[in-house]
Amino acid sequence: MGDGLRYIGVAERRARLGARHRLGGAARAAGPVEVAESLVALHGTDPATVYLAVGARLADAAKTVARTERALYEDRALVRMHGMRHTVFVFPAELTAVVHASTGLAVAGRERASLVKDMAKAGAPDAAWLAEVEESALAALARRGQATAAELAADEPRLREQFVYAAGKSYEGVHTVSTRLLRVLGVEGKVVRGRPLGSWTSSQFRWAVAPEHPEPAVAEAQAELLRRWLAVCGPATEADLKWWTGWRVTEVRRALAAIGAQSVSLDEGTGYVVDGDVGPVAGPAEPWAALLPALDPTAMGWQRREWYLAPELWPALFDRSGNVGPTVWWNGRVVGGWAQRADGEIVWRLLDSEGVGRDAEAAITAEAERLREWVGSTRVTPRFRTPLERELSA
Repeated sequence: MGDGLRYIGVAERRARLGARHRLGGAARAAGPVEVAESLVALHGTDPATVYLAVGARLADAAKTVARTERALYEDRALVRMHGMRHTVFVFPAELTAVVHASTGLAVAGRERASLVKDMAKAGAPDAAWLAEVEESALAALARRGQATAAELAADEPRLREQFVYAAGKSYEGVHTVSTRLLRVLGVEGKVVRGRPLGSWTSSQFRWAVAPEHPEPAVAEAQAELLRRWLAVCGPATEADLKWWTGWRVTEVRRALAAIGAQSVSLDEGTGYVVDGDVGPVAGPAEPWAALLPALDPTAMGWQRREWYLAPELWPALFDRSGNVGPTVWWNGRVVGGWAQRADGEIVWRLLDSEGVGRDAEAAITAEAERLREWVGSTRVTPRFRTPLERELSA
């Protein structure tokens, strides 16, 4: 490209994606923990996404739900917690300290200050009172092991206290202390989400005291998180890195320097890979198809997505807030979307048929059947619905 940097084109980026994101043939993983370790983080805002993202990447998806639940709630090898961009993710347990130090601490400070400020404006009790309630609630949670907010409020009635938020504004509302406090404690790394109250698609969770862990230095943690992500998603631009982490650009640049990231040339400008990852990377041996869920970490992995998702497809596949819906992939690019109907049938539609022949359609059909088989009688409706998903599921 004239700048002395190795050029990595779209075809190679798609090959890397298929292999490193466990999507193509032999690249598929043996278990849920291996999937999470390969992707660094699984989006957890919509609980179903975690299971659907894992199932799409397992060599044998038959027991996806049971195996993922065991990893989350029995082995505790996976942990659901707030992470980058103040979003809920599922991380390998070994990464929780890194995520908390690299992204959670700054958010936690803002969240607690906001809670204290909102309570003061509403004439609610002060920070000292809140500290008492917090200590009591954590003690109750430790005794119970896991508990819902309502169960904790039975032990510590002050959690039921209410205060008006944004009084006089169009978005005025009433918050309970428990709702806001548990959210703050989650971001601070003091509590984590436990088992849901219902099935694996439920968004109502119990809470548990977070396991103790060492607290690495912020710069050290940021370097480690960026290294892991770049090893899976590189090459990526500075803008991609800033968007995915939610950090300031100065923090991104400091972490890039700390890991000795190497520069490469991309269609959209300069990109970065981890040290030693500049050379060609072999993709899956055979073309591959995948049905990925709404908010899948691959579809949401980069800010600039033109190399795998054509802009003309965005209106059908994203909601108004920028959340991606269920997507159909063929050999490293998004070619359509899918949905589940009320009778359990998995239906899909091509939006970009270029290079998608009979073999591709047969592979996509097989993936739809594989998904239908392991999901079974469960009905999955994405938390953030998109135009195509609504149309297909009707």
